[in-house]
Amino acid sequence: MALTFAWGLSLPVLAQTKSAVQWYNDGVDKLAAQNFSGAIADFTESIKLNDQDADAYYNRGYAKHVLGQYQAAITDYNQAISLNPEFAYALGNRCYAYFLLSQYDKAIQDCSNAIEINPNYADFYVYRGNSQSQLGNETTAIADYNDAIRINAQHANAYYNRALTHNRLKQDQQALADYNQSIQLDPDSAEAYFNRGLTQYRLGDEPKAIADLTKAAELFNAQEKKDMAQKAEAILTQIRAIDA
Repeated sequence: MALTFAWGLSLPVLAQTKSAVQWYNDGVDKLAAQNFSGAIADFTESIKLNDQDADAYYNRGYAKHVLGQYQAAITDYNQAISLNPEFAYALGNRCYAYFLLSQYDKAIQDCSNAIEINPNYADFYVYRGNSQSQLGNETTAIADYNDAIRINAQHANAYYNRALTHNRLKQDQQALADYNQSIQLDPDSAEAYFNRGLTQYRLGDEPKAIADLTKAAELFNAQEKKDMAQKAEAILTQIRAIDA
């Protein structure tokens, strides 16, 4: 899933805040260069000099989030939201962090609040839909994915997650259509090929299932996801053994 971070601010360069602004902008530059540890260090220095800057906490939280430090990210998002209660992106990213920590009710609440502030950002609906799905609220999840696609028809993850939900509802034809769209938008999604392959197999199209699972294994290997590559290869072996 895509996260968001705030770019450099056009702030007055006052004597007491100049260093804070410089540290902040240096941190933003490091985010853009994907130097997340360096960005955390810079935002920390900025916060030492100006602890009222919601964007500094937010961006530090984003960097921690990308590094998998979800609880630490939530702590920074909390501070950003405390300073700016209308900070929709902080609410949305905290929603996603709660989702990754399996705290689905909190995720839904945060994304609902983010949507109330900014109803035109597709990721918020995807994050909320993912949490709804994990709680078994599949119809509600599909409604969220529908809204995400209405806002951004090029959102590959919205199609992919809606496909997964259709699978859980045993609506494999609808799932197949969504996997097709997801792969068209993101042809390097090993997960989409993998799950489309399983769907093709359930629908009785073994040649297409084999082609998709083979492609999934190739992509998983290229992306260093060895466990998933082995899983795809094991399923291929089972399918071929049944046909032998």
